Amino acid sequence: MNTHYTVEQAAELLAMHPKTIQRYIREGKLRAAKIGKGWRIAGRDLSVFLEQRVSPGSEKAEAAAPAKQAAVSSVVDLFGMEAEKTSRLSGLLLAALNGKPDEYGQSTMHIQQLGADGTVRITLWGTLPFVQEMLAFISSVLEQADGYPLIH
Repeated sequence: MNTHYTVEQAAELLAMHPKTIQRYIREGKLRAAKIGKGWRIAGRDLSVFLEQRVSPGSEKAEAAAPAKQAAVSSVVDLFGMEAEKTSRLSGLLLAALNGKPDEYGQSTMHIQQLGADGTVRITLWGTLPFVQEMLAFISSVLEQADGYPLIH
């Protein structure tokens, strides 16, 4: 069973301030996914973060940071999504984000329910290969969803 933590729970476990955890997420040092208005951190990612943590400014920390070549962002709006399908899609996307290969580099994903009409917005940011894979994954999941019109 996968355990996911809120920023506040992770901060309590690590004896840090929640704003420090949010900064690590923003900087890509701690992998997390934004679900609605809150961040969720997989237990595995929290463990990886603790294992890789080194003192700031050390040579090892500098060497561990991959060189950035390009960053891509994409916004996907889905219309008429039922709450149950939104929940399932969010879980699948969170699992895909947390299981991505390290060579995809830093990335973020936000999933928002925009209104009562079932509009869902997915925002992706990261390397081109990451965004391409996530868009292909979203497309594949939606093609398999019964009764969901893909084109509006």
